[in-house]
Amino acid sequence: MKMNGARILIEELIRQGVDTIFGYPGGAVLNIYDELYKASGRIHHVITAHEQGACHAADGYARATGKTGVVLATSGPGATNLVTGIANANLDSVPLVAITGNVAMSALGRDSFQEVDIVGITQPVVKHNFMVRDVTELEQTIKEAFYIANHGRKGPVLIDIPKNVQVGECEYGIAQVPRMTDKPKLAFHKEQVLETIRNAKKPFIYCGGGVVSSGAEKELLELSKRLDAPVGLSMMGRTALPDSYEYNLGMCGMHGKFAASKAQSECDLMIAAGVRFSDRATGDLMKYTSKCKVIHIDIDKAEIGKNVNPDLSVQGDVKEILQYLLSELEPVKHPEWRKEIENYKAKGSVKRPGEFVPENIIEAVRKHTKDDTVVATDVGQHQMWTVQYYDFEKPRTLLTSGGLGTMGYGLGAAIGGCIGVGRKRTVLFTSEGSFGMNLNELCTVVSQDLPITIVILDNGVLGMVRQWQGIFYGGRYSETTLNRKTDFPALAEAFGLKGFSVHSMEELNRVLEETDTGDEGAYLIDCHIDKDENVYPMIPPGKSIDSIILKN
Repeated sequence: MKMNGARILIEELIRQGVDTIFGYPGGAVLNIYDELYKASGRIHHVITAHEQGACHAADGYARATGKTGVVLATSGPGATNLVTGIANANLDSVPLVAITGNVAMSALGRDSFQEVDIVGITQPVVKHNFMVRDVTELEQTIKEAFYIANHGRKGPVLIDIPKNVQVGECEYGIAQVPRMTDKPKLAFHKEQVLETIRNAKKPFIYCGGGVVSSGAEKELLELSKRLDAPVGLSMMGRTALPDSYEYNLGMCGMHGKFAASKAQSECDLMIAAGVRFSDRATGDLMKYTSKCKVIHIDIDKAEIGKNVNPDLSVQGDVKEILQYLLSELEPVKHPEWRKEIENYKAKGSVKRPGEFVPENIIEAVRKHTKDDTVVATDVGQHQMWTVQYYDFEKPRTLLTSGGLGTMGYGLGAAIGGCIGVGRKRTVLFTSEGSFGMNLNELCTVVSQDLPITIVILDNGVLGMVRQWQGIFYGGRYSETTLNRKTDFPALAEAFGLKGFSVHSMEELNRVLEETDTGDEGAYLIDCHIDKDENVYPMIPPGKSIDSIILKN
């Protein structure tokens, strides 16, 4: 059937299973938006306040659902406004297809109005990108883009479609699903891996986002039980195990739980599944694996040996590898190791009952959410407090910027996540610094009638940067005290939400009761906390657990 390029794009998106697109219209994508209008009964478009918000929403949608997020923007500034969101998805291995319009091929290279080389700009921060030069290439390009975004290690793919390709016509329905040859994998020394695991007396599983991406949560839980092995999580792997599981020690790394980091440092075998050993997770590499052997399981060959040299490596899908290990390993018990772990857990436990402090605020909010409630965060102290103190029970319920650390990510992600899970109650934990970067998306929350509760841990400063200044820079707080007069509840009311300002646990509990309205209503709760609240534990950058700071 003969169609123009804009219609081919929409028809192929629908064929790929896309039901929601996030974006912002402009001159170079008018033809695409015209076809979206015609197909509005089959595919839904969500207009945001800014293209960056749209990209974060597509990212959040992908993380919450496991589907591919799709974002659409015009040429020039519309396209460049996507770059941070694309880079964010790239570092966190999120399947995303970003579609941009561009000037016609005949106008490229002439400094035409709103012309930029978005393919060149995004080259370092995508898994792949395409410039479609002829309409006859479009259908095949879209198929390849979705295949690449979801095959192997997931990631963002950009398709740039010039105006002439959108209006040109050709036959649709003739392109083939790409069949790309897999690159050779690293050798899997099965007997060595199995023998190493069987000989371990103090096994530890370090779990990352690859477990969630591959849907291997069930296998991870069974492996932990089979080996009697505690589990520590990277931030991206935070929801791979329910917090109610006794051997889930929580997050490892710079601001991880003491028990998780201590167990990781004392184990004799670390099974690292779907992790990339980032610097915030490892600290001092000379000491990080000094007491243990490492088996690194990852789908991406480039990650194996990049930061930590493993004793044994297994390249492949985490779910498939764990299934194989489970088929070969018998249950074992390590009572002395378990006793050691319980001692670590006891040491890391500090409570401040009744005080209006981050952990109590987060735990109070948790009492009004469900196990499948999607929780988004921005970046900073509140992000660390959330992964430390919020009890997660289901996979894909945490949307957070791990690798890039994008302030302003949270509200867009909450919008996308909320839409992705059927417009159910969604929670955003943020701070006044991060929230100020993309609070314009409040209009999207209201216009889309989304049940999102925004909890601001408001200390009046750029908390994480200020914490570093206090510990490492002699208390010289350069430009981290904001001195802003923003009335966030009043601002929320102006956008159409209901806003609250709270200063105590009693006030917070009353507000949480009032806002516990199921899947209806959008709320903002501004929690005023002390500026000197810091995130602990903290392992200083480049150091080991020997240098851990447990409190002020």
